Amino acid sequence: MTVPTRIVRSHPDELIVGLVSVSDRASTGAYQDQGLPALREWLGGALASPWQAVDRLIPDEAAGISDTLIELVDVCGCDLVLTTGGTGPARRDVTPEATLAVGTKEMPGFGEQMRQISLRFVPTAILSRQVAVIRETDGHAALIVNLPGQPKSIRETLEGLKAEDGAVLVPGIFAAIPYCIDLIGGPYAETRAEVIAAFRPKSARRAPQA
Repeated sequence: MTVPTRIVRSHPDELIVGLVSVSDRASTGAYQDQGLPALREWLGGALASPWQAVDRLIPDEAAGISDTLIELVDVCGCDLVLTTGGTGPARRDVTPEATLAVGTKEMPGFGEQMRQISLRFVPTAILSRQVAVIRETDGHAALIVNLPGQPKSIRETLEGLKAEDGAVLVPGIFAAIPYCIDLIGGPYAETRAEVIAAFRPKSARRAPQA
């Protein structure tokens, strides 16, 4: 078993992202996990600044989910943790409870916005229970966000909805994530505006690099 260690940044503004796919069957090899590849692919297209990811594929067990989130933040030093799966009403869906158990601040706006986006497609979006929290430890903090389980829904909630001319119809949640990470002391992450434009107040924006 590999002992987790703190991730070393290759640049002061490199974003360390924990990616957690929660699935009983995928974690046992019954089928191929789709959550982690979907998250990596989307982040690779959306982030314009340096980043690296730490992957975890785990079963739907509340204690194990909480332990994984604690490890990624407290030991590995992740600035952002994105989970996928385990957020529905089924008995085995316990990701929100495990996430709330390790948070020090709840961030309800993320879940509210994800459900608003998903309701554009399916009425069953009201069954989704995604939450987001800040976890603060000695000298470090991270944002943890639960995402849906399907790759299409992951992209929609992160990226939002756009009209055919590219105009934003419903903002994706990732538009707010870089500034949130700024506020909790993390690195300055930049995005590709054609995918998702990160929003910051003018006072919080850096001058473009020469």
